[in-house]
Amino acid sequence: MLDTRQGFPDNATVSSESCTAALVEDDSDLRTAIVEIVEEGGWVLTDVFPNAESALPSFEERVPDLILMDIQLPGMSGIELASKVRARHEEAAILMLTVYDDTDRVFNAIAAGASGYLLKRDVPTRLLESMKEVLTGGAPVSSDIALKMFEHFQKPPPDTAGGDKWNLTTREQEIIDALVKGDLYKEIADQLGISVPTVRFHLGNIYKKLHVRTRTEAVVKYLGK
Repeated sequence: MLDTRQGFPDNATVSSESCTAALVEDDSDLRTAIVEIVEEGGWVLTDVFPNAESALPSFEERVPDLILMDIQLPGMSGIELASKVRARHEEAAILMLTVYDDTDRVFNAIAAGASGYLLKRDVPTRLLESMKEVLTGGAPVSSDIALKMFEHFQKPPPDTAGGDKWNLTTREQEIIDALVKGDLYKEIADQLGISVPTVRFHLGNIYKKLHVRTRTEAVVKYLGK
């Protein structure tokens, strides 16, 4: 299986024909629609599940390159399933699909390991784009959710001692600040005059110091949620 966090450089063109995905969605009509979109986009859809309980055993041993997951499932929620999957497979890439746009659910999903958060009404127009974005190190979110997240953080920014709090080096501080602005790895590399692998190396150190596993978790924790 591809390591979705490191397998593709930021400037790579991801071929959906070489990528696999699974879907966990309880709404049968929406499930059918998503299957059609994903397959027409050239992805290999390995599994389709109506609930978390049926999906979890399949994900115990292996996961596809990307998991599409409803956040509000009957029984075990998508957030709980995401947490269980990421506990076993740290490299798992998960794109949450939901009708909810409140910040608490967004942050809970991020904490559980979600790589992106897409409102279901945006599925017809943004799903395939968001799937590819996840595999190139991005963290796609619907515009309404992005606005709510910005509003949440419209408060005094972290003080300049924020880096000291986590014992970040000057370079690590520069990189986390770029992540906060939403820059991609290649953009960060170009701005700092370093290579993308060097950016990834520093990100690995940042993740360890902040005790997180993804860039989105790092930003949320750094900003003091």
